[in-house]
Amino acid sequence: MSGFWKRLFASEAPPPKERPRLGVVLPWPEDGAPQEPVPALSSADIQDWFYRLVLGMPSSEKVEMRLQEQVMLRRLDELCGGDRFDISTLPRLPEVLPQLLRLLKSDNSDGTKVAKLIGRDPVLVGEVMRVSRSAHYRTARPISSLQHAVVLLGHDGLRQMVTQHVMKPILQASAGMLGHAAGQRLWDHAERCAHASTYLARGQGDPFEAYLAGIVCNAGVGAMIRVLDQEAPPTLGVFSRSFLIGYVHLANHLTLRAAKHWELPPNVIEALRERLEVRARAPVTELGNALLAADHLAMIQMLADNHVVDRATPPASARVDRLPDVLLERAQQELRRAFRT
Repeated sequence: MSGFWKRLFASEAPPPKERPRLGVVLPWPEDGAPQEPVPALSSADIQDWFYRLVLGMPSSEKVEMRLQEQVMLRRLDELCGGDRFDISTLPRLPEVLPQLLRLLKSDNSDGTKVAKLIGRDPVLVGEVMRVSRSAHYRTARPISSLQHAVVLLGHDGLRQMVTQHVMKPILQASAGMLGHAAGQRLWDHAERCAHASTYLARGQGDPFEAYLAGIVCNAGVGAMIRVLDQEAPPTLGVFSRSFLIGYVHLANHLTLRAAKHWELPPNVIEALRERLEVRARAPVTELGNALLAADHLAMIQMLADNHVVDRATPPASARVDRLPDVLLERAQQELRRAFRT
C-alpha cells in the first residue's frame, strides 16, 4: 500500500468496517444441490462496493460529500475534467495497433499483410510467436515464421491476443503508488467485462468491438488513482458514496478521451460515451447497452470472487440497460463457467 493510503487509513480515517455482505459466501454448490435464493442488489451498491474493492477502501455509511471532499473533487476536475488532463501521459499503444485492428477487420487482409504490419513492432512479434507456440495452439509442425503464426492464430485470435497484450500492462501499471492489487483487479474486471460484452452483443455487430469496449472501459480509473495518490491529503478520510460517484464519472471521461487518443473504432467510442452519459440518458446503441450490462455483471463477479457478496447474487432488477433479464442471467452463467475460481 502506498504512503498516502497508509496515512489515509492509519490515523485520520475511522476503523475499517467489514465490507457489506448479503448471506454467507459459500463454495460452488454441487450440481443438483438445492440453493436458497439470494436477493438482488442495486446497481448503485454494486458500483460503490466494486470501486472500493479496487481502491482497497472500506465501506462508508456517508452518502453526501463533506466539505473537504467537495474541495478535492473540484481539484480533480481542474486536473482531469474536460480536456485538461494530458492524455499523452497515459501508457501509449503501439503505433501499429490502430492500423492492425483496421486491417484485421478488413475483408482484403491476408496473412502476408498482417505479418508485415506486426513485423514493424518487435514486442508484438514476440507475443504472437509466444502465443502461437503455447499448448492451446500446439501443432505437429513447429511454428517457424511470423506468417505461419499469424495464419495459425487467425483474425479473431490475433485481435484478442493483441488487445490483451496491449491493455493488460496498461491497466496493471496504471494504478501508480497504490500498487499491484488495484491494477490486477482492474484487469480481472476487464477480462470478465469483455467476455460478457461479447456474449451480450452476439448477432448485433462486430464481436471484437464488443470485446474491445469491455477491455478498455476502466482505462481511466487507474489514471485517476495516480492523481489521487498525488493530490489527496491524508485527512480526506474514507470516501463518501457521492464523492466516489464523482470520481468514477471523471474516470469514465478519461477513458473516453483515451479511446479517442488510441483511435479505437467509432462504435467502441460511442459505447463508452453512452456509458459516461448514463446518468443523463439511457444507452440507445446495441453495444452501449451490452457494455453497460457486462460492466455490471463483471463487477458482481469480482465482488463475489473477493468474498464481498454471495456468488449467487443475481443482476440488479432495476437497471438502465435495455436487455432482457433472461439474457443477463445466461450471460452471468457464462461468466461463472468461463471464470470459475
